[in-house]
Amino acid sequence: MGVDRRKAAVFGGAFALRLLLLVLFPSLPDLLTGRVEVSTPVTSFKRLQEGLFLYTRNVSPYDGGVFHQAPLLLPIFSLLPSSPGFSFPTVVLYSLIDLINANALITIAESGWAVSGRSYSAIRKHIRWDGVTIAAWFLFNPFTIATCLGRSTAVFTSIGILYALSSAVTGKTFNSMLALGFASYLSIYPALLYIPLILLCYDQRAQTAKTCPSTAVFALQHLAIFALSIAGLLGISALLIGDFRAFVSATYGFQLLVPDLTPNVGLWWYFFIEIFDSFREFFLGVFWLHLASYMGGLTIRLRRQPLFVLSALLGIFAVFKPYPSISDASLYFALLPLYRHLFPLMRYTFFAVSALLYATLLGPAFYHLWIYAGSGNANFFYAITLVWSLGLSILLADTIFAALRDEWEYDNPEVRGKDVKQV
Repeated sequence: MGVDRRKAAVFGGAFALRLLLLVLFPSLPDLLTGRVEVSTPVTSFKRLQEGLFLYTRNVSPYDGGVFHQAPLLLPIFSLLPSSPGFSFPTVVLYSLIDLINANALITIAESGWAVSGRSYSAIRKHIRWDGVTIAAWFLFNPFTIATCLGRSTAVFTSIGILYALSSAVTGKTFNSMLALGFASYLSIYPALLYIPLILLCYDQRAQTAKTCPSTAVFALQHLAIFALSIAGLLGISALLIGDFRAFVSATYGFQLLVPDLTPNVGLWWYFFIEIFDSFREFFLGVFWLHLASYMGGLTIRLRRQPLFVLSALLGIFAVFKPYPSISDASLYFALLPLYRHLFPLMRYTFFAVSALLYATLLGPAFYHLWIYAGSGNANFFYAITLVWSLGLSILLADTIFAALRDEWEYDNPEVRGKDVKQV
């Protein structure tokens, strides 16, 4: 009963905080919507409004060349009041989505898969936070609140990913594939989570069921579910829009080819501004190959910890995807407290947190100096995004080291607590 009261207090407080900020600062949603740290060309609420304007007038939303998001978002937002300056309905919707995501995090935390699995159990598994604490960490994270008030459509991808994970750890593999298909339909990169997610589903099935098919058969069965879910969503989109080719080119083609080099917190935009056009296709392939390559290595090396692999990949996406935002970082930070038992093994937490705070505070200032004050140039803002990426990279590398160290101590109990020297 106490846990239920704590959960209600956390959820109610988070919801009230978002509404309070809206009431006290009515212009805050519009301010955050225009921030490059919150909105990108593929998640911007302003661009969604442009597509919605065309959609409600029976014009293809992709004709304007501004809207690059999934068309199934349009019927949802067409049901909400669209009066200029009236942000209350959309903020309420995004606040409810945050609560749904927090509930999924509670399910993941209480499953225990972050500390033990089918063939692995963390030595320090007693060092952990409960689900409500992890949900509070997510709900009161400033990045989560800014994403909610900025109304980035990245939250719909996040809800698909989190419910894919929560369904996997509870044995609902069919629902997990449907949720991952929904997330991959909205964005391309969640499809890279399929292999570690299917391993998580298989481990959960093998641990609880008396009989389980082979890994290959299990993977193919669920690959069919995953593919059919995406095909179904694409079919509905084709019926909704009509011009299927224009829809695919304006959404997935746009994300793959990265034609819009609007500044963001990522690493792609400045590089492709500076690169010669004749080398653009080559480096596009290199950047995408680099992003996808982490999936195989992490999955093979940390096969016994598929949930950690999924969490690490989300952190990698927050650094290396073409159009990242603080929403991607908030999703990674939401899963990080699941690994409280790894914190004692981490070595560079102070440097990582300091770099992230430094970039968070100075990023808006450097952007203002470049765009508005005219006393700086693009190097000002890109330098601070490099610091942001460096902080995330240090944190990622440190958590992966801690996971490997914990796994090594599990296999070799006699070396627990001893220093490791590289020869």
